[in-house]
Amino acid sequence: ANDKIVGVTADLAKTTAIVHFANAFPERFFNVGIAEQDMMGIAAGLAKVGLIPFASTMAIFACLRVGEQVRTDIAYQNLPVKIIATHAGISFGHAGTTHHCTEDLAVMRSIAGMTVICPADGIETSLAVRACVDIPGPVYIRIGRGFEPPCYADENYDFGIGKAIEMVPGTDVTIICCGIAVLQSIQAAK
Repeated sequence: ANDKIVGVTADLAKTTAIVHFANAFPERFFNVGIAEQDMMGIAAGLAKVGLIPFASTMAIFACLRVGEQVRTDIAYQNLPVKIIATHAGISFGHAGTTHHCTEDLAVMRSIAGMTVICPADGIETSLAVRACVDIPGPVYIRIGRGFEPPCYADENYDFGIGKAIEMVPGTDVTIICCGIAVLQSIQAAK
């Protein structure tokens, strides 16, 4: 629907599922090879010429390996680069600690101007991706591996960036969570 959207990957198109965008829009997709820092610099350049780049890589690479480029090239200039970080937390269990990323929420939230979104499931991820296009600055969307069960039955709820969603009404205790912890919290509440 928006021909300003382009996709950028650092040789992880299949792993992060941005391959579907690449197949649909090959002329708007760029694979920079195993060069995450370059990917963020290229995404910044694409944004400077009026495009809306979606840079997709694993969370460990999206915040720690490219931290300086995200901060300086993207966030300080308030560029509309949308970073889709997959395999967040310990969702890439068998890969070990080198591919786990538990620090990304703290790192990305500390960057001035960065909007950080941690969807609960695929339905909310879809809504977040569509909504982030309208945010004028950088966005970091943190997701797991894509195997998480749904929390929502469909898209018919009051989604909004920066807005809390009450999943289970009650008065005894309040559980505040995000991401894949939402489903476990719903189960605990029941």
